[in-house]
Amino acid sequence: MAMQARAERTREALIRAAADVMGDKGYKGATLVEICRSAQVSMGALTFHFASKSELAEAVVGRAADTAGERAADAAVAHGSPLRAVGGLLQALARLLDEDTVVRAGSLLARERPDIVPAWHSSWTPTLWQLLTEAAAAGELRHGVRPPVVAGLAMHLLAAVEMDPRTGADHEVFRGAAGAVSRLWPLVCHGIAAAPA
Repeated sequence: MAMQARAERTREALIRAAADVMGDKGYKGATLVEICRSAQVSMGALTFHFASKSELAEAVVGRAADTAGERAADAAVAHGSPLRAVGGLLQALARLLDEDTVVRAGSLLARERPDIVPAWHSSWTPTLWQLLTEAAAAGELRHGVRPPVVAGLAMHLLAAVEMDPRTGADHEVFRGAAGAVSRLWPLVCHGIAAAPA
């Protein structure tokens, strides 16, 4: 049992170290030697858990996807209306990008290496689609606004703040991805939400 717990701690340390190094240097720039050094484990320990750098990157994205999926599910039930829940979902994901090294690295790796890792977006986009479908059914969307278009817009918004959350076009400081979403999503809602009755 102690060996199993130690192996799990080593695996966790490797995933976190890979997220730190790959998040900082990208997939190509990260080396297994740096990851081992950061995790304070031997190369043998790394290869025991992960056969390749690609497999380690997949583990980082998998962990990021799990975290994002859980946060999206929580956000979906935390708001009174489906459209408000969409904003809450985007805000929750943006906070993760600001605060969680593994999520930030996972989103970067999903962009850099879509050939080896499934996009972390697949863990939360079904919830986004469901909420937008519910918003349309509840009459919360403006006439002619279709859920697939809004889903695409929401995904582009999150991708934009994911890549450069620091400033807007006029160099106004947004205070990270969460700050950018909190400033930009209301503008999106103004254009897509049905007028109050």
